Amino acid sequence: MTAALGRIAHHEEEVMGTVVTIDLFGESPVEKVAHLVESACDVLHDVDHVFSTWRPDSPISRLRRGELPVEATPAAVGEVLRRCAHARTLSSGWFDPWAMPGGVDPTGYVKGWAAQRAVSRLSAPGVGGAIVYAAGDIATSGRPEPGAPFRVAIVDPFDPARLACVVELELDGAIATSGTYERGAHLIDPRSGRPAAAVASASVCGPDLGLADALATAVAVSGSLDLLDGLDGYEALVVGWDGHRHSTPRFPFAAAN
Repeated sequence: MTAALGRIAHHEEEVMGTVVTIDLFGESPVEKVAHLVESACDVLHDVDHVFSTWRPDSPISRLRRGELPVEATPAAVGEVLRRCAHARTLSSGWFDPWAMPGGVDPTGYVKGWAAQRAVSRLSAPGVGGAIVYAAGDIATSGRPEPGAPFRVAIVDPFDPARLACVVELELDGAIATSGTYERGAHLIDPRSGRPAAAVASASVCGPDLGLADALATAVAVSGSLDLLDGLDGYEALVVGWDGHRHSTPRFPFAAAN
């Protein structure tokens, strides 16, 4: 039996220390997309095994303890660290995995990078769109229905039962939100090595979720939207501790219905 046009699959998976949600949209029979979801989950579990700092035997944990050089780790580690170095440069050092307590920690990049890789596994005939949600990081491909963008809600950091706003993501768009309202004081100022957050929350959208994730962390810690100056395709919104909201000129707020 073919599903009606709309959501054709929904899956939740515990991985990377959180629950990752996968949704597929289209008109394909449900049984014909199950392998896509399995493939996306395989990506997430592979990333968890390599990059989890909670696993003492993971390559990243062994690298942090000085037991392995980068050259002896899986190729993904070198790729992620190169991308992290690029994000550090783009953020003027406000995102810096090498300044984290306990050694290099690319967690602020990996979650978004992993979700982006997972969503890339979700394309097939009969699938019009897909979305992967990983604790504030969202990657999309295609559209939920012809001509319609994905609409994503950003919660109010002072009351998670309310919405700060709704955004519309362009085709294959992504958005990452960083703040302390769910996980507490986990954001680190790379200049001091101490927990810090200049704003209540920061959201960054753009074509690559790994970079958006890193930039959201940098904006949350620094409080500066200027970090995105000159970065084509990336826009940001911050909610200050006083509740005031500021955004870059093209942040994709959804139009009111």
